[in-house]
Amino acid sequence: MGDNLLELVSITQSFTNGDCNKKKILENINLKLKNNEIVAILGKSGSGKSTLLRIIAGLAQPVKGRVILHAKAKSADVFRISMIFQSFALFPWMSVLENVELGLKSLKLSEHEQRKRALESIDMIGLDGFESAYPKELSGGMKQRVGFARALVLRPQILLMDEAFSALDILTANNLKKDFLNLWDSGKTQMKSVVLITHSIEEAVAMADKVLVLSSNPGRIVSELSLTLPRPRDPQSAEFRAMVDKIYAQMVSADVSPPITISTENKSNIGDIGQKLHLATVTELIGVIEALVAPPYKGEVTLPTLPKILQTDNVGEILHIVETLKILNFAHIVEDKIKLNKYGKIFTTSNLENRKKIVARCLLANVPLASYICKILHERSDHKAPFLRFKTQLEDKLSHEDAVATLKSIINWGRYAEIFSFDDNKKFFSLDNPVA
Repeated sequence: MGDNLLELVSITQSFTNGDCNKKKILENINLKLKNNEIVAILGKSGSGKSTLLRIIAGLAQPVKGRVILHAKAKSADVFRISMIFQSFALFPWMSVLENVELGLKSLKLSEHEQRKRALESIDMIGLDGFESAYPKELSGGMKQRVGFARALVLRPQILLMDEAFSALDILTANNLKKDFLNLWDSGKTQMKSVVLITHSIEEAVAMADKVLVLSSNPGRIVSELSLTLPRPRDPQSAEFRAMVDKIYAQMVSADVSPPITISTENKSNIGDIGQKLHLATVTELIGVIEALVAPPYKGEVTLPTLPKILQTDNVGEILHIVETLKILNFAHIVEDKIKLNKYGKIFTTSNLENRKKIVARCLLANVPLASYICKILHERSDHKAPFLRFKTQLEDKLSHEDAVATLKSIINWGRYAEIFSFDDNKKFFSLDNPVA
């Protein structure tokens, strides 16, 4: 056991959708939470990060594998694990003090002890003086501090944070992170381990002792990196930037799919078209491509440069854009660089009509679902087909939500390329005015 507080052993999780089709969310997750360690988990949307956190918290049971809790509670009123959510989740009719006390109601504590613990937690997280305030009177940062106090009042050994800073503005989030790290380092709490779900690589590098990178569909741990930089960490230091660059490269290699091609033997094969797609929008991609060809980049950038170009540190958004460039065959990923190819470069110098033709050619050549929809429309005498027809077929391989999201991505790009039309009111595809 050693310093291990908790172990996940071969955790696999899947869910069944409304049509009784199973979708695997997590596969063969092995993880050890140790004493005095902050662990950050990174992965794009849909990689199972929040599902993994719920399994650790005991809020969900895996279909396979074991959760082993080594730390023994000294008494029945000791809670081993607490969670802080992305949303503030406060009761608006309760004061700060009442919201914090709420988690203690199920414990066999006197009212005096409940009040004492709650006041200690409120003071600890920097809300002293606001005990009688109501949520409507608080800023976003102060509301989240109430969430921290509510979790800490249970004196957890393991604290789970599900994107706890993502709903805050940058300045507020940075202040709260700094205060939390000071509290962690002070030893004033009973926390022995923290698990942090985040979409920000910079946040992970600033806070964590260990970073786990999850791939998706299903979620697997593909990389584990230890961070030994002393805190507080300077985001501008060479060591900090080098770690950020390394993690960006790891995440892109883990989650950017290889180019997909159409089976020439059977274009209607559900195995060809049944791939989840979450493509960036046309507007997003045009903006990125035009930025990449402009000086000083001239069509080639390192992956860690993308947050500056895109003006976001949301790694999920960045990965979607990179994956869209690759799926459409507009760019190549070479080590830690992204390079526009001939299609990407020609696209930037073309007028609107030619841009549409380039996208149409790339969609039909590289995205099986787009080609399949056009094939069905051409085969039908009226050149029309209902949305439900393709959604039902996709749900043989995907969940309802993923099938709908995939079709919405295809509709967005198909309309732009004019390879088909879509009537959102009647929910029908058609070949009205196609260019391809």
